[in-house]
Amino acid sequence: MADHARAARMAKRIQTIVASAIEREVKDRRLELVTITDTRVTGDLHDATVFYTVRGKSIDAEPDLQAAEEALNRAKGQLRKIVGDQLSVRFTPTLRFELDTVPEASAAMEDLLARARARDAELAELKKHATPAGEANPYKSSAEGSDE
Repeated sequence: MADHARAARMAKRIQTIVASAIEREVKDRRLELVTITDTRVTGDLHDATVFYTVRGKSIDAEPDLQAAEEALNRAKGQLRKIVGDQLSVRFTPTLRFELDTVPEASAAMEDLLARARARDAELAELKKHATPAGEANPYKSSAEGSDE
């Protein structure tokens, strides 16, 4: 039976170990702009998926995703050894690196929300000057209905 609380604790620990190892121990310049964002461990604690993002060298520059992926895959064995040494568990989980697409998705969602707010503001402005298409009071009043 899977212990989800233990898997969550182990995932958090693996995330901090991998992040600090990339920063301090792995000597690869392609990993300077890599940030570890999340880690998930399977219920049997045998596999860990490490999510990462890559920043560009400047604000306008596109990040080199291919080089970062290659560098992470090259350092995978070294990182697993470091994780195994610091975790002190019987079986060191295998590491799999996956690009985190949440920041791009949230930026796209923010853009959609901004466009929706702008359209709502336009409609509110049009509504201020709108007049009803029919009579001012489209409902029958009790005085009009008494002649039946």
